[in-house]
Order: sequence, then structure tokens, then C-alpha cells
Amino acid sequence: MDLFDDLPEPTNHPGPVKTKKPEQLVDEERGEKRKREVSSEETEVQDKNQEEKKVCKADLAKLMGFVAARRGEREEMQDAHVLLPDMTASVMNLPSQVSRLAYFAVFDGHGGARASQFAAENLHLTLACKFPKGDVENLEKLVRKCLLDSFRQTDEDFLKKASSQKPAWKDGSTATCVLVVDDVLYVANLGDSRAVLCRLEQAEDSVKRKCVTLALSKEHNPTIYEERMRIQRAGGTVRDGRVLGVLEVSRSIGDGQYKRCGVISTPDLRRCQLRRHDKFVLLACDGLFKVFSADEAAQFVLNVLAVRINGWLWMVVFVWYGKIGFYLIE
Repeated sequence: MDLFDDLPEPTNHPGPVKTKKPEQLVDEERGEKRKREVSSEETEVQDKNQEEKKVCKADLAKLMGFVAARRGEREEMQDAHVLLPDMTASVMNLPSQVSRLAYFAVFDGHGGARASQFAAENLHLTLACKFPKGDVENLEKLVRKCLLDSFRQTDEDFLKKASSQKPAWKDGSTATCVLVVDDVLYVANLGDSRAVLCRLEQAEDSVKRKCVTLALSKEHNPTIYEERMRIQRAGGTVRDGRVLGVLEVSRSIGDGQYKRCGVISTPDLRRCQLRRHDKFVLLACDGLFKVFSADEAAQFVLNVLAVRINGWLWMVVFVWYGKIGFYLIE
């Protein structure tokens, strides 16, 4: 007996077509309609979010940055700076609640220019890679972590490169960085460079507004109690206000020979909400503030460099020896 005798003969005729009941067609039409409605709603929400984001971005104060650098008494210029008024495009998959991202930084090198130059070239790139991605809930916490991780990574990368040289590099650098997220400033700093905000406030006995300076950074030197205690616990000493009698700062990028003595690269972080009457932020190395107080520097800028162009108040920040600043346009 043939194994295939019990199989039906092949046929080219299509099988019977199953017809759907009217109620099934109605259900499918309703499902398709619901899908179109949901898709339309999602599109409307996305469009609305984009519109809100554009509106928020339009309401933000504009940022402009200026820098001037001049070599001092040393043979080489050891300061470096970065101005990125718009680094939004540098971050992939930027959180939906973030409309603007800007970055300004000044680095005061010592023992050479290699640490300051390395930090200027790499810190913001590391920051862009580590910046929060996609929809996030606690943006502020993640931005702070991003800054801490970026400083640590930059320091580790430079020390690795420095130790591989023959002879090993002994350069170090301060770092004062301002990350602008929409209308919030996040300031991270190491060492004795400083960031100062100029804010105009109503004077009690006058209708005019007076300039008030707000410190956005914290100085790190071995004479500060907490800094000195950390250095001594690590086995280092403080003489003449310097680590081992040599290094004038207690936190820095680089300075590999002092890392075992308690010199760290963990920055202080501060957050500042921008207000309507905030005029400019001045980032400067310690050389400026050894000549000017913060109030004097801010007042000098207000008195000398304020000019009106096309109805806008432009606050131009003067800088030298690697000083940097940016202003806000109302």
C-alpha cells in the first residue's frame, strides 16, 4: 500500500473563504478608530511638549561669553579657558525638560600648562558623555553626579597620561566651571579660582538698584581648617600656607606627586537659580582677586563696560591673565 493513498488529491482551487460576522467588522472598525485616536493624542502631546519647550527656550535669558588672556611674568601662558554658550547639540538624547545647555570654564595652571590645557580640552567632552539622557525624574541630582564624575575622570585621565611620560609631568591646575541648564547655574570648582555673580537689587534708601556680588565658588587652600585636617590625615604637612611648603592649593587636577598627601580632585558644587536682574558672571583666576575685591571688580564692569546696543543692555566682562566671563541679556 502506498503511503500517500490516504491523502487527498492536490488541488489548485482556493479553500473556502471565511466570512466575518457584521459584529466582528464593527469591533475591528472601532479598534482601528481607537488606534487612530490614541496615535493622534500622542502626536498632539508631543507637539505640545515641543511647543512648550520652544516657549521655555524663548523665555530664557540669552548668554554671551567673552575672554581675554595675557601672559604674565612666566615664560609661558599657563591658563586656559572654554566658552560654549550653546552645547545642546553636544549631548545625545538630551532630557526633554532641558531646553538649553551652556558651559564656561577657566583653568589656572601651575608647574606647566599641560594640566590646564588637558582639562580645557577634555572636561566638557566627558561632561557631555556623562550628562543625563532621556526622560529623568531627579535632574538636579543627576547633574551633580555628572559633574563629580567628570572631574574625577578628567583627573584620572590626566594623571595616567602624565605618569606615562619620561620624565613624568608634574603639572597641576585649578578648575572653575559653570554649567548652565536652562536658567539654573551649576558651579563646580577646585582650587583658588573663583566665580562671582553680579545681581542688581533694590536699595532701601533709593529707587536705583545697587550691585550685589554673590560668591558661586569656594576657595580651597591648605590654610582652611577642613582642608588642612584632610592633608594631615593623609600624611602630608602644611608649611607657610602650602602643601609640603610648595603647593598653594589643596584641590586640583593633576599634581600627581601631591595626591598621596591629601590633595584631591573632588570639586565643591553650588546651584544658583538665575533671576531677572542678574547681569553677569565673572570667572577669574586668583590673580584678579588679589588686586580687586569681588565688589570692586563687579562695580568696575558695571561702570565702565555697560553699553546699550539696539535696546539691549550688554554687560561685557573684562578679563586678563586667563580670566573669563559671560553676561546675560534681559
